Amino acid sequence: MPQCYNTPVKNSPDKLSPFVNEPKPLLIILSGPSGVGKDAVFSQMKQSGHLLHCATTITTRSARPTEQNGIDYHFITAEEFKQKVTRKQLLEWAEVYGNYYGVPKREIEPALERGQDVMVKVDVQGAATLKRLYPEAVAIFLMPPSETELVRRLKQRHSLSEADFDRRLKTAREEIKSLPLFDYVVINHKDRLDHTISQIEAIITAEKCRKRPK
Repeated sequence: MPQCYNTPVKNSPDKLSPFVNEPKPLLIILSGPSGVGKDAVFSQMKQSGHLLHCATTITTRSARPTEQNGIDYHFITAEEFKQKVTRKQLLEWAEVYGNYYGVPKREIEPALERGQDVMVKVDVQGAATLKRLYPEAVAIFLMPPSETELVRRLKQRHSLSEADFDRRLKTAREEIKSLPLFDYVVINHKDRLDHTISQIEAIITAEKCRKRPK
């Protein structure tokens, strides 16, 4: 991924040119409605060799056939989840479609402290919480190209009952109303995952180059 590091220019004739330090590490929040492809995008970012820490969140739902514990999620019991909440080990957590999801502090704070960029995948409610905790975080909303396409993707999930499908579609419509919370919107087209990744890379590069107040 191209990087933009703002470093001093030696022997610059302009004595007023400020010395700008290397940019601070970014917290990149990836969110969007169910069925938009967050898991695929996040997995691709992990595999692309980018110099960022992809935070693994925890959940009480069962692993899907293609998912691996500790890589896609940390799959834990409801009792273990409640213990982490009680011990204040989570930055944020929520119940989503009958299962609990949370972001462990140890997945975010140590990486930021050592100067590493972090990407975390959360639902829209979690994105709002993290944005309050980290106002300088970069929030990216993944959008389907159309509601018709989102319906098609949700219907591909054969495990969804008709009631679950209706609930997820209704929730997606409400979540899209949360766009003002986000800094960027990326359309995730079918069979164009590489294009989506390229757009996210461009966002990260632009944020690295952004001039920020000291």
